[in-house]
Amino acid sequence: MKSVLRVPLIFAGISCLAFAFSGMSLSFVANEVITRFIRDGVMVMALIIPIRAGMGVNFSIVVGALCAQVGLILVLDFGLGGLTGLFAMAAIGLALSLVMGIAIGICLNRVKNREMITTIIIGFVATAVYQLIFMVGYGTVIRPTNQEMMLSRGIGIRNMVDLEMFRGLLDRLWLVKLGSLEIPVFMVLAVTGFGLVIKYLNLTRLGKAFAVVGQSFEKAQALGLDADMIRIKALVLSTLIACLGHLFYILNIGMLNVYTAHMNTDIFSCAALFAGGATLARARVRHAVFGIVLFHSLFIVSPQAGQNVFGNPALGEYFRSFVAYGTIAFALILNAGTAEKPV
Repeated sequence: MKSVLRVPLIFAGISCLAFAFSGMSLSFVANEVITRFIRDGVMVMALIIPIRAGMGVNFSIVVGALCAQVGLILVLDFGLGGLTGLFAMAAIGLALSLVMGIAIGICLNRVKNREMITTIIIGFVATAVYQLIFMVGYGTVIRPTNQEMMLSRGIGIRNMVDLEMFRGLLDRLWLVKLGSLEIPVFMVLAVTGFGLVIKYLNLTRLGKAFAVVGQSFEKAQALGLDADMIRIKALVLSTLIACLGHLFYILNIGMLNVYTAHMNTDIFSCAALFAGGATLARARVRHAVFGIVLFHSLFIVSPQAGQNVFGNPALGEYFRSFVAYGTIAFALILNAGTAEKPV
């Protein structure tokens, strides 16, 4: 059995076993999986391009998520709603993501072969700066327009911000009901569209350049490619996709946890991608799609299975956390000695 198939098969087996013990209906699990697909699908796909470019898992997609939150907070501060607010938050988030993606790419060009640990640290640093700005800077250096968002002392934004003006704005578009299933067709097509764009990008000249750089710097230089610039482009695209993916996530939730909504987006996205069969050298759109279904199916059914089997739902919650980190560790161990190259 190929090592890339072991993780998906193990996940499928555990998910089926947990589903059997959970007592949940298939329609309920299917609805929840569809929700997770439109909520997390684009964020998982943001990891594909850097892996293809030989940079490993880009844990700094957290920075793209933070850019999305900055755009959303500014739009709420200025009271923009509807499609105008939606386009404004996307524009602000993407503009910030472009700048940050370039900066991250430049940093990673200085730490070749240590990209993964570097992106983890970049995510921590970005989180600290973001929290400092909105805990202390907002209300002191930055003067807010919307006082309802602020804490009673007038400094810092409240932990939770209601997104009533945006809640369901995208999910209600083309909502189809098939019996007990509710399918937000527009959002499913939107996430699928991102996957098709990434798949098409891999076939273009730029996508082939990503693969060449991922295989060998020497080969890229022999072909006259600017490997450093191509790596920067990969990070920029990953950060931009992550920004839009996090916007989909927040709008689907309908609430913004200002200081923690972005946390663990990198870990869960990475785990979902590996659960679908991706490796550090090879990641495709199908890995993201399969991984989201397998990973989140287990997340949905495990607490209730823990309740029914052990009389304690907390065991299911602990198991979910174990699975998230364990998937990454297991996939890394299985593929640590492989010489597989991106294609």
